[in-house]
Amino acid sequence: MALFGKDKKKSDIPQIVPRHVAIIMDGNGRWAKRRGLPRTAGHAAGAETFRRVASICREWGVEYLTVYAFSTENWKRPAEEVSAIMELLRKYLLEAIAEMEKEKIRIVFFGDLSPLPAELRQLAEETVERSAKYGPCQVNICLNYGGRDELLRAARAFAADCAAGKRTPEELSETVFSNYLFSAGIPDPDLLIRPGGEERISNFLLWQAAYAEFYFSDVNWPDFDREELRKAFAAYALRQRRYGGV
Repeated sequence: MALFGKDKKKSDIPQIVPRHVAIIMDGNGRWAKRRGLPRTAGHAAGAETFRRVASICREWGVEYLTVYAFSTENWKRPAEEVSAIMELLRKYLLEAIAEMEKEKIRIVFFGDLSPLPAELRQLAEETVERSAKYGPCQVNICLNYGGRDELLRAARAFAADCAAGKRTPEELSETVFSNYLFSAGIPDPDLLIRPGGEERISNFLLWQAAYAEFYFSDVNWPDFDREELRKAFAAYALRQRRYGGV
């Protein structure tokens, strides 16, 4: 299956499709444990699920898909697990480079890539550069990303611009501040999905998710299939989004 390949089932597109979907890809370790497998097997299965879900989102007309691939806190995990995750990322970036020109998918990264292995960092940069001209579907991969870290970086950047005379404190507004985030120029997520049974956002898109609709599922990420995504979209379709109004 291509990384973002076209799916043949065109007749089952939901009537209401969020413009921007964000997903915390959780439950890989629990999925593996239940099968007596190492956690690394769960991450490999989760990577395959990402391929499928990205393909379905593209088919259904989702304009932006943002996934939580590796957080700033994930470095605390065992070295073997971190190494396996990095190898999976390297593998799928190689495939993404090969496929994106055919599928016209744009790939962007949110997060600080500087601590990553040199080859992985280079692949990420090449992927962004080569896919920059594509659309209308954009996949944002949050890699070495943390919501609090993002906010601190944005605050420091604005403060630095003020110190350099490029900005004044009085100019600060939600719109101005948003332009200092990794997601600058991208609409906020409409729907945030978390599989895996946990009901928290774990430092993910803290600013951007202020008015997102949340959908939690007990299904572990490797088992999150087309039908589970449909359930999430169906739940979203029933929500009334008032943005603080009546």
